[in-house]
Amino acid sequence: MRKYSSKLVDGKDRAPSRSMLRAVGFKDKDFKKPQIGIASTWSMVTPCNMHINELAGVATKAIDANGGKAVNFNTITISDGISMGSDGMRYSLISREIIADSIEAVVAGEGLDGFICFGGCDKNMPACVMAMLRLDRPSVFVYGGTILPGVHKNKKIDIVSVFEAVGKNANGAIDDNELYQIEKKAIPGPGSCGGMYTANTMACAIEAMGLSLTNSSAQTAVSKSKLTDTKEASKALMRCVAKDLKPRDIVTKKSIENAITIVMALGGSTNAVLHLLAIANEANIKLSLKDFERIGKKTPVLADLKPSGTFSMAELVRIGGVAPLMKTLINAGLMHGDCMTVTGETLKNNLKKIRPYPKGQKIIKTIKDPIKKDGHLIVLRGNIAPNGAIAKISGKEGTQFTGKAKVYDSEEKCLKAILAGKISKGTVIVIKNEGPVGGPGMREMLSPTSAIMGKGLGNDVALITDGRFSGGSHGFVVGHISPEAAIGGPLHIVKNGDLIEICAKKKEINLLISKKDMSARMKSSKKVVINAESGVLKKYAKLVSQADTGATTH
Repeated sequence: MRKYSSKLVDGKDRAPSRSMLRAVGFKDKDFKKPQIGIASTWSMVTPCNMHINELAGVATKAIDANGGKAVNFNTITISDGISMGSDGMRYSLISREIIADSIEAVVAGEGLDGFICFGGCDKNMPACVMAMLRLDRPSVFVYGGTILPGVHKNKKIDIVSVFEAVGKNANGAIDDNELYQIEKKAIPGPGSCGGMYTANTMACAIEAMGLSLTNSSAQTAVSKSKLTDTKEASKALMRCVAKDLKPRDIVTKKSIENAITIVMALGGSTNAVLHLLAIANEANIKLSLKDFERIGKKTPVLADLKPSGTFSMAELVRIGGVAPLMKTLINAGLMHGDCMTVTGETLKNNLKKIRPYPKGQKIIKTIKDPIKKDGHLIVLRGNIAPNGAIAKISGKEGTQFTGKAKVYDSEEKCLKAILAGKISKGTVIVIKNEGPVGGPGMREMLSPTSAIMGKGLGNDVALITDGRFSGGSHGFVVGHISPEAAIGGPLHIVKNGDLIEICAKKKEINLLISKKDMSARMKSSKKVVINAESGVLKKYAKLVSQADTGATTH
């Protein structure tokens, strides 16, 4: 159980190491215990993570009480909700790599025998899993939990309500005072954004992969059940250390397929595609957009959850969480029940005592009566996206859109035009140079998509980009266009007035010009200047892969 720590603290020559550790609270007996990292993503940057040190404290006591010696450390978090629509959002996806690297550095550098990771916001969650797989030491993930919804005029609201209220205010649908009231009421306390946005999507995917306990993904941040989850996860981790049960024993191609299936069934975020590709990369598992296509064909959308649907994650928690849905999908042959989990039992065994959803609930539909008979994350290809793009088609937007391009080379310019009323019906908004390299950082486009909704144009325009979308985005949107404009991808030759056709049925996205004109434009196009002079943005732009392979840096 001391495979790594013994090398740092055993023997006379390791006296200096022991001396340093005594200063942080180690006693003689602690040097004979496995050292267990408590990787906290706490910060006061965002409500998503503001409570995580409380959970880390619970884990510390539980590890110490169950034969380990807890070693606490911290890493960073970037708030998407705060940085959205600004240059700060360039650092969001980049932070995934920084967080994974920092956890790897501490665990490997300090010789920790296992660790428990706490995540509560979009990028630190996949980052934790990436580090777990990279290190391949016994480890367990704990989700910080979802936020409770705010209330305005007897209606439940969340952060996306605020973004959309900005558009409504610009359109004259609400006055300044109502915008102010929505701003004040939308975020009532700790927890991750409350719909099936990226954080809740990834929490469910991680649970389906077997790296967290049953229903760890479906608990509110301020609940007693989240404290219990943390205690039980700490005990499970100590059993993993004793058995030498490691993440790569758990995460297989089949378990990642389970994660994709649950994302599809829940109507989850497009960001899950990026993150699951990156996670598979760390596990040395071959995963591509074709796997998402294959699984999407047979997986129905069953959850009526925000942003496209009606209900919040907190309401799903109240009817039993995600576990009954996973049990249903296993029984239907849509998920693999024989996959190992951090409990030391298979996924199917973990779900034995889980009861079905209560009769009369309206959040999760039956397989016979789905919201959509196949997956909502559609891989599109065509002359604009030869390597693929991701559309989020919930079934409410229709399946086809053809319109004239209105081209912007940054998110800010596009948002300004939307709010100023310069976008007409029938437009395909094109935002280029926002990809992994071109951003750098592949910003999320929640501000423009929310402004479109607020302006009442949700059914009348489409938006395509080599950037990405928040889990809160909805409407006829296509992101992750690969290769991106900044490295010479075809998106960079699109001009104002060009006709663009998007068809979810044919799974195509095309610029409607001749091959001859396409070729001529590509030959005469100019190289894009990358928007990064120094620092981490410059390093990221040099190292990052394209979206269709997960936007990873190695």
